[in-house]
Amino acid sequence: MAKVLVRVNTPVYGRGVIERLTKSDWIAHGLRTLAGDGVAGLKVGSMATGLQVSRGSFYWHFEDIADFRSQLLKSWQERTTDQVIRELETEAEPERLKQLLTRAFDARPTVDRAIRSWAAEDEAVAAIVASVDARRIAYIADLIVAAGVERQRASRRATFLYWAWLGQTIVMDPSHASLADVEMDDICELFES
Repeated sequence: MAKVLVRVNTPVYGRGVIERLTKSDWIAHGLRTLAGDGVAGLKVGSMATGLQVSRGSFYWHFEDIADFRSQLLKSWQERTTDQVIRELETEAEPERLKQLLTRAFDARPTVDRAIRSWAAEDEAVAAIVASVDARRIAYIADLIVAAGVERQRASRRATFLYWAWLGQTIVMDPSHASLADVEMDDICELFES
């Protein structure tokens, strides 16, 4: 008779398993850790402690820390780029640019900031960030083209908008870190036809 392996998370000694952690739980915790502590916080032991499980739970889902970091970056790209684009594609054409700008400039992207800091120290991460940046800029350019601007001008405008968004993420005074909807409408008009 063949033995069947049962998937479990190993609890920290003295505690029972309340619910099983999934790979997604680990990734979400990793993104929060990265946003709060930077890449130095992405250590198996400290993350396991934060989740109140043993290190074995981590190794059930990931080969090693390199595998975890790779999947963390893929998840970041999926959540902050691919998923956003899919959601925007459900909007009517004239509203997509405004919706994107409103979402982008209303958010406080602490994870993006942490990943960019990580990319400054790691060439492989920098290559992934560069790829994400290129995809985001190309999508913004497509939205600007759809608003009536020819492709070359749209690409320059998209790049400028992206630079503005990156700069907005480091503004410390909250009174200068956001715009009202009416003001965002005015800004959007600058990038259309």
